[in-house]
Amino acid sequence: MNILVGTLIYRRGAYVLDKFLANQKQMQQLFPQSELVLATAEEDYTPELEQIFSSQGLRGKVIHYRVTKPSYARSNNWNVAGGREAIRRYMLSQSKAEGLLFLDADMTYDPAAIGIMEREIQGYQVVFSGAPRKDFGTGLAGAGCLLIKREILEKLEFRCYEFKNGEVIYEDNVLEMDLFSIGARVKKGFLLSLSHYLSMTEARHLNPRKVGVLRSLVNNVFIRYCLIKFSVLIHHNVPEKLKRMNYKLARI
Repeated sequence: MNILVGTLIYRRGAYVLDKFLANQKQMQQLFPQSELVLATAEEDYTPELEQIFSSQGLRGKVIHYRVTKPSYARSNNWNVAGGREAIRRYMLSQSKAEGLLFLDADMTYDPAAIGIMEREIQGYQVVFSGAPRKDFGTGLAGAGCLLIKREILEKLEFRCYEFKNGEVIYEDNVLEMDLFSIGARVKKGFLLSLSHYLSMTEARHLNPRKVGVLRSLVNNVFIRYCLIKFSVLIHHNVPEKLKRMNYKLARI
């Protein structure tokens, strides 16, 4: 597969950008067809990113996008959803890539990540590889390492919900719901080694491992769809609350 790597970037979250781009350079050396697209909502950051991008000798592009959200919205997730959507649109209009691999800029990955994810997506259309969460535990269906085939990207848009009570349904939650609605074939697992940086020097590491029975059950695509759909109806993020509750109980 010809893979496009897409990454959201903003100044405050770019504390390990040097590590991330060095990691991307390794990937591009292993997979010469791959390209990297950096998307930022900070217009004044774009020229600086372009200069860094060029100096690293990376293949790809820096794109700027504008954030659209309701007047009452306060969540940063609108920036995240808007950035993922900007990358999706760029790929469909400007690239012939067969798959879009979202990688977060506060993580570094096995340099063979593109090949690993390409292998894992065989027989599927979407693959999530789990990662340590910054706040607690590990997540199995976030977009920190997510490969989606072009045929699926043509059928959906990245979006989020924020209600007037302050509750947010994150863009990766909504993606799960939408993937089930369109009948996408989805795989979830801890498929590759990665490091999630909490700061410039502190990182949580995760290696490939099997998914336990309980985690497999609670991450079942139908169960997740029902929980997220219910969350939208009642204006409360039920899966997120259950995760936090489970993590607190596990620490007692």
